Amino acid sequence: MTVFKKHKLTSILASICCVSGLSGTAQADEIKIGMSFQELNNAYFVTMKEALEEAANSIGATVIITDARHDVSKQISDVEDMLQRGIDILILNPTDSVGIQSAVLSAKDAGVVTVAVDAQAEGPLDSFVGSKNYEAGLFACRYLADNIGGKGEVAILDGIPVVPILERVRGCNDALKEYPDIKTVAKQNGKQERDTAMNVTENILQANPNLSGMFSVNDTGSLGALAAIDASGLDVKLVSVDGHPEAIEVIQKQGSKFIATSAQYPRDQIRIGLAIALAKMWGANVPEHIPVNVELIDQKKAASFHW
Repeated sequence: MTVFKKHKLTSILASICCVSGLSGTAQADEIKIGMSFQELNNAYFVTMKEALEEAANSIGATVIITDARHDVSKQISDVEDMLQRGIDILILNPTDSVGIQSAVLSAKDAGVVTVAVDAQAEGPLDSFVGSKNYEAGLFACRYLADNIGGKGEVAILDGIPVVPILERVRGCNDALKEYPDIKTVAKQNGKQERDTAMNVTENILQANPNLSGMFSVNDTGSLGALAAIDASGLDVKLVSVDGHPEAIEVIQKQGSKFIATSAQYPRDQIRIGLAIALAKMWGANVPEHIPVNVELIDQKKAASFHW
């Protein structure tokens, strides 16, 4: 597996274009890229969308973008429509890692280069580019454990059944196992949505008034969880994953119960995904999986961090 350092990422797409003899819109204007997002009601995916449009524009490629709204049936239909429209490359951000397999098979049958980004997909992909999600959960929950003194009750705010979420929870669980005096007393699905996460967290807090800490699988959900924690008056420390701008702002506040997030780099993931897809289309052998590093952002680091 190839691990790309953040400072190397921005030049990857340009390097591939140069190696392949592309300059400006020569040849590249014939390339049609389809991008299917699991959702676009989230700054993380909006950042990806903007980075893709910028990169595609730099080589004169056409981009078709769809929003599955967390509906795998809609996502499959969106992909089928893009295949009918003659895309050359499919970049897929699946809303269901298993359920999307039929769309991946359809793309393969159509001879379309397919790269999954951020979330893994079942089926014959050409490559997958995603964050080190196990490490994201591991780093966040170790930080949480240390900040509650290595003991007490904690809860996990889970999410949709895609590989990144499963890996974050696995990493968190493994981190907490290192602390024998910490007990996980609740694990519930906040669906990675602010309102749902707030309601779920309210229920968790009512059932567990001695809770010391909580891990949320994403920052949007964590912001809802934080609202419930603050309203409860309980001293519950919160950690998460993403690096969402609003989360970073909250973490910087003195006395905030939201103490850290394992930040991802959405711009880098999408740029690498497109670069790998172009390389594959032009005949290169590409790695099956490209993991992208994450970074734990606490109050000290938050002031200088941004996507």
